[in-house]
Amino acid sequence: MDRIARRLGPAVGLVLALVCLLAPGLARPATVSDVAVAADPPAWHGGIDLYRRGTFTTQQSWLWCTAADVQIIRNIARGQRDHSTASQRRYFDWMRRHNRYELPLSAGVDPAGWTAGLRHFVDARYRLVASRTFASALKSAVTNLRRTNLPVGITVANGGHAWVLTGFTATADPLRTSKFEVTSVRVVGPLFGLQSRNGYDMPPDTRLTPAQLRHYFTSWKYVPKRMIWDGRYVSIQPIATRATSSAPAVTPKPSGKRTSPTPSVSPSSPATPSESVPASADSSPSPADSSDGATAAPATGSTSPAAIAPASAPTSSDDAGPGLAMVVLAVGLAAAVLVIGIGRSVSSSRAAPRAGRGR
Repeated sequence: MDRIARRLGPAVGLVLALVCLLAPGLARPATVSDVAVAADPPAWHGGIDLYRRGTFTTQQSWLWCTAADVQIIRNIARGQRDHSTASQRRYFDWMRRHNRYELPLSAGVDPAGWTAGLRHFVDARYRLVASRTFASALKSAVTNLRRTNLPVGITVANGGHAWVLTGFTATADPLRTSKFEVTSVRVVGPLFGLQSRNGYDMPPDTRLTPAQLRHYFTSWKYVPKRMIWDGRYVSIQPIATRATSSAPAVTPKPSGKRTSPTPSVSPSSPATPSESVPASADSSPSPADSSDGATAAPATGSTSPAAIAPASAPTSSDDAGPGLAMVVLAVGLAAAVLVIGIGRSVSSSRAAPRAGRGR
């Protein structure tokens, strides 16, 4: 190639260089998912806190804790300030139809229904995670929060109520290493404003130590009937994938630099249970927290893939865009100049006297 460029002049060299620069785009155009994977995560300053003022909303019914949590998480993920009763009612009714188990109205939404609601109304990456130990549940929850910049739903009071995990601090960045210890978390409980008794619920974005959280985030147990999540720590986590969501990226603020209330009473079950939130696994779960056998799975029950379609899909590889047109133009120009140059070179060689063969 160097010899051809020298013979045909600098113009062709420039064209060929342009082709070399643009040709990789011809092999495989960039997709939305590529851009998402390549995006730099927010800077790590010892912690992450996704909570913003104006995103909290109190549940408008004793049964609507998961519905209010969907509203809060949607507000955080999409930069909204929706506090309407109509939205909570819509979320609750939709999730009830996607429960795994047939439950009385008083039992509200189970974890499969809650997972389906978060996938449908917030982000398609949410999955139900049932962990065997508190430690593994907490570690996977904060890791996925960090990877996606999306809050995590957790079941508290043995599944009698539901909270949102909005932030945490740790000894190291979960994006860089798995060897870290969680030193604190930030939680939001939708009962605040309706009830605040025995820790159910504290002011929004309350800071808790892992030991304090452990009193509330307890293993699942729905007394009226056996469920597949019995004895597991149930959370609804945004599992990082290459697929992207329509929700705008959240810009978290550093955590651990301000104080907030901590519970001063011993936790117990909510005085008035707001809702039973059973947890579930899919018929074909994918492994998560393999060290303790936890599973992450999409919601089941009456949920269909079509009903919980991703908010947006990666750009098709067929959408080459203007990059391909530039490559075609450059290749064509290079070929034309190459043909002209070769023609001139052949003419010149024919006109020139032949050298003798003595050497």
